[in-house]
Amino acid sequence: MTFKRVLKITAGLVIFFTLPSLLFFGFVYFKYNEDLPQGKQGEQAEALAQSMLKALDYEAYKNTNYIEWTFKNRHHYKWQKDQNTCVVYWKEYKVDLNLNSPSESKAYVHNFKVEGEQAKELISEATDYFNNDSFWLVAPYKVLDPGTQRSLVKTESGEEGLMVTYTSGGTTPGDSYVWILDKNHKPTKFKMWVDILPIGGLEASWTDWTTTESGAQLPTFHELLFLGIEMGNVKGTN
Repeated sequence: MTFKRVLKITAGLVIFFTLPSLLFFGFVYFKYNEDLPQGKQGEQAEALAQSMLKALDYEAYKNTNYIEWTFKNRHHYKWQKDQNTCVVYWKEYKVDLNLNSPSESKAYVHNFKVEGEQAKELISEATDYFNNDSFWLVAPYKVLDPGTQRSLVKTESGEEGLMVTYTSGGTTPGDSYVWILDKNHKPTKFKMWVDILPIGGLEASWTDWTTTESGAQLPTFHELLFLGIEMGNVKGTN
């Protein structure tokens, strides 16, 4: 087989596998992409944030000392919220995260403690997992976190919402989320303008709630486009 023929076949395979993906991305981009709406900060935005927290029983969440859950059946968490520590499990790895003092975190492979660069990499990976996966569990309760800004907005689809912008903290500061609430001010979905997504305004559902033993209301499932994000074995205790 000549080099020219090999090159032609290779180019054909690349086009065959990438063209559908490009077409799909183009469809999703033009169908869903929205510019970040302009928000209005002030008393009304702050009042709406408080109403949302009240609808979710924020006091019960604050008094929840322990939360356990699984993210997409891949990452497993035992979060001692009152102590700001969390045990993170995935594959053959385990990390005891100390969220107040990361240098005190410990990493394990097959239950054997590891040190040095390997430990540092595993602790960093576990921290990123925790920041992302816990956000999908408790994001509504974080709207008053230090470094957040709140404003009232109207999306391109005409829905009014509460926009929360994270100016600092977490893994990707600068991200913005617009919460869409029902008539009782309980979240039903949010729209995202985040650094890791090339499409602005993608929305995810916040409807599959469970009330834990502690009284905190936490989600068990999110729908994002054609995908499902499962939050399994959700528990919360005082």
